[in-house]
Amino acid sequence: MTTALTTPRLTLSRVHPPTLHTIPDAIGANVERIRSATDARIMAVVKADGYGLGAVTVALAAIGAGAEWLGITDAEDAAPLRAAGIEVPVLAWLNPAGVDVAQVVADRVDLAVGSVEELRQLIADASALPNGCVRVHLHMDTGMSRGGVPLEDWAELLRVARTGRDSGRARIDVVGVMGHLPDADAADPAKNAPAVLRMRQARDAVLRAGFGPLLVHLAATSGTLTDAATHFDMVRVGAGLVGIDPSETVPLQGAARLTASVVHSSVVPAGTAIGYGGAYVTTRTSHLSVIGVGYADGIPRELGAGAGVAVDGIRCPIVGRVSMDQIVIDTGDVSMPRGTSVVVFGPEGGAVPSMQEWARWAGSIPHTVVTGIGSRVERAIA
Repeated sequence: MTTALTTPRLTLSRVHPPTLHTIPDAIGANVERIRSATDARIMAVVKADGYGLGAVTVALAAIGAGAEWLGITDAEDAAPLRAAGIEVPVLAWLNPAGVDVAQVVADRVDLAVGSVEELRQLIADASALPNGCVRVHLHMDTGMSRGGVPLEDWAELLRVARTGRDSGRARIDVVGVMGHLPDADAADPAKNAPAVLRMRQARDAVLRAGFGPLLVHLAATSGTLTDAATHFDMVRVGAGLVGIDPSETVPLQGAARLTASVVHSSVVPAGTAIGYGGAYVTTRTSHLSVIGVGYADGIPRELGAGAGVAVDGIRCPIVGRVSMDQIVIDTGDVSMPRGTSVVVFGPEGGAVPSMQEWARWAGSIPHTVVTGIGSRVERAIA
């Protein structure tokens, strides 16, 4: 008689790559919440690739919910927006890569100008254009000393602007005035009052110089949600799109979820040192899982007490130091199979940490958490 040999069936695990998920419905809900706080136009600020969530994806969700403008840091960032078929007006400020005025006109980008020297250079560059002129928003320094034209230079700025408009063919068209609120996160209108006054002075000076009509804008997310006096004609909302209210006064919906997989699990006895330097030592028999994200992916290396992730609806603490490519978590009395999905942060609440919790653990702000996710992490739309 022949005995058949059987091979045990193996259960294979599949590890899913770390992925940052953008949640367009949450972005739309945040724009609707912001709309309830203002009658001004809404500019959706999609700088830093839409706070790391994809500028085109964030822009489309915001426009679909009623945003009428887009804001970017660098004029070059307008190209993918226009390539995606987005037609709303776009404003670029700072422009660290410099300005190609021909491309600016072709992409229909407004430029903010924050110094007399910058305006002179822009007019000189625009003089070489065969046709068209550059739409300009004059940037007032409203108290931050971080860009913008100081009040004492405003008369000279307007003199230069008039030369750009009046000498032969118009090279520029002043269509807006902008500023920033230095302390809007305090949610105290009294702290905003000096900047509001400067904004009014700037607007009135530009109108007296013969420019207009003007689009005046000062407030970002915090000012929009807490102080109607700062709204003027338009508000600029960036952090609020992705669920961050820097004033921490209005609940918004988180628009990002970071997931990763368990790549290794083990059971270790009490007294086991974990990670570089043995910074954490187990006090009991422990089930440990290694998660395939680390500081190269944007996980803050220095974390305070309480930092953790969610696994199967349970908050599991991070133990040991954050490494470049991995973190270790304690999963209690349960061993997690390789391939188990982990939520690093997300909007669900409960066991799932939020961006705000991660910011507190890192001694930072939620903006750095979401924008710091590295290029190795895949992107997806939820």
